[in-house]
Amino acid sequence: MASHLQHFLVLAMLILLTIPSHAQQLSPDFYMLCPQALPVIKSVVQRAIFRERRMGASLLRLHFHDCFVNGCDGSVLLDDTPNFTGEKTALPNIGSIRGLEVIDEIKAAVDKACKGPVVSCADILAVAARDSVSILGGSLYWYKVPLGRRDARTASKDAANSNLPPPFFSFSQLLANFQAHGLDLKDLVALSGAHTIGFAQCSTFRNRIYNDTNIDPNFASSLQSTCPKSGEDSNLSPLDRVTPSRVDTSYYSSLLSKRGLLHSDQELFKGDGSESDSLVKLYSRNPFAFARDFKASMIKMGNMKPLTGNAGEIRVNCRKVN
Repeated sequence: MASHLQHFLVLAMLILLTIPSHAQQLSPDFYMLCPQALPVIKSVVQRAIFRERRMGASLLRLHFHDCFVNGCDGSVLLDDTPNFTGEKTALPNIGSIRGLEVIDEIKAAVDKACKGPVVSCADILAVAARDSVSILGGSLYWYKVPLGRRDARTASKDAANSNLPPPFFSFSQLLANFQAHGLDLKDLVALSGAHTIGFAQCSTFRNRIYNDTNIDPNFASSLQSTCPKSGEDSNLSPLDRVTPSRVDTSYYSSLLSKRGLLHSDQELFKGDGSESDSLVKLYSRNPFAFARDFKASMIKMGNMKPLTGNAGEIRVNCRKVN
């Protein structure tokens, strides 16, 4: 009997060892010893969005731009040092990355509540993204965030330039980019729904409104006053012109009428009956299906190559290594 039990225990240990470390260690209950942590993060995010509604989209984008570059490790927040050039000056981030001061505000508040640096900057990004979505979209978009990520001690401008999908990508390029990160077509279409909130700079959609054919001509001309053929690169237009500060499904409805702001947005719907087309149609008419798949894909993205256990560190200051 004892030998059977011994055999079972050895087998159980072997199974545990074969499970990826993040599956073992990321847990919504990771901060049980500091139960104030998550409510404190939410309160700071709420204040930030109340001050400026656009901030919710900026915080969501920070999490995405963190995870797609060497995993969800808070590396996007690091300033340059003599040892590395960080991600903030990479092409997808320079002049557009926002919300860094809100992350600093959250970090100070949560460290005070937990009496020390207990919560990682990477986890703060993941929770702030979830809170932004649920504050701007309601309880339908709330989900439990698996926690326990640790912070990177380095960052890479080159990795940010090569890993973040640019707004001019074709559908096949977008899908290949997502698949390289362990995500699939459904994740691509669902996570693109993050463009239900936020703004884009003229430089990111100029080529679309003057040269694309898969675009409503009235929509294109209405944007040309905001975004002339040259100059005014930083002029802004909402990614979802119908409800720019509310998480809902109008982003997908806009794609059906060829009114996606970015070329990469409209690539998700071409009217050719593809699987991507079918998902866009589904999400446009079914907010429950969109919320379900968006939340699942956010959790999946948040699980990309996290540092856990003894890897990395818990930063005292999110902008620099300890």
